[in-house]
Amino acid sequence: MSIRIVIVDDQVIIRTGLAMLLDASDDFEVVAAAGDGAEALSQVAAHRPDVVLMDLNMPRVDGVEATRRLMRLPEPPLVLALSVCDTDGRVLEALEAGACGFLSKDLKLEELFAALHTVVSGCRVVTSQALTSLVRLAADRTPIRVQGAGEKLSQLSPGERRVLALVGAGMTNGQIAQRLFLSVASVKTYVSRTLAKLDLDNRTQAAIVAYEMGIVAEESPGPSPEHQG
Repeated sequence: MSIRIVIVDDQVIIRTGLAMLLDASDDFEVVAAAGDGAEALSQVAAHRPDVVLMDLNMPRVDGVEATRRLMRLPEPPLVLALSVCDTDGRVLEALEAGACGFLSKDLKLEELFAALHTVVSGCRVVTSQALTSLVRLAADRTPIRVQGAGEKLSQLSPGERRVLALVGAGMTNGQIAQRLFLSVASVKTYVSRTLAKLDLDNRTQAAIVAYEMGIVAEESPGPSPEHQG
């Protein structure tokens, strides 16, 4: 069954181009397009799509406000935010408004297809570059101060500290597992122990702490120190 999509962008050429590319695949069906957020609301009401590809910067009602209004519907669609820039401050606002992911407009076609399948499966989509930028924005807006940070960080094992650095770099558990030659279950354990030792509530706070404390991921991949033979 095809994934039903509404495309929202104020540029006709982008709406038309995306529609042609998506309709060429049996996996997708573009059911409508809109030139701004206000029109998007009416198109969603009329066609009830699975996913809305939502440009963030548009006249009248922009993508953030449109996303916020869509999330108030009894059965809101999934919203994938679109922007020309990973560092667009509006991306964080869109995610806070309820968007399930973010895509840069310079992505490859196969990445767009994969992202659509990913969000429909129930997962979020944010590029690692965008996530790093978002962590910086979030840190500026909501700084996380760990009481006794130096002492608590010293309690982390080398493996926990390295995982914290990679969380701060915007990597998913799967990406961290590949980077450190660990299982995803082991990475989850590392993350849980790190949150407990730092008295943090979630992964986002851990990423902000890593950014604020200057804990940077090493460039060269390799196994976690606890797992080296």
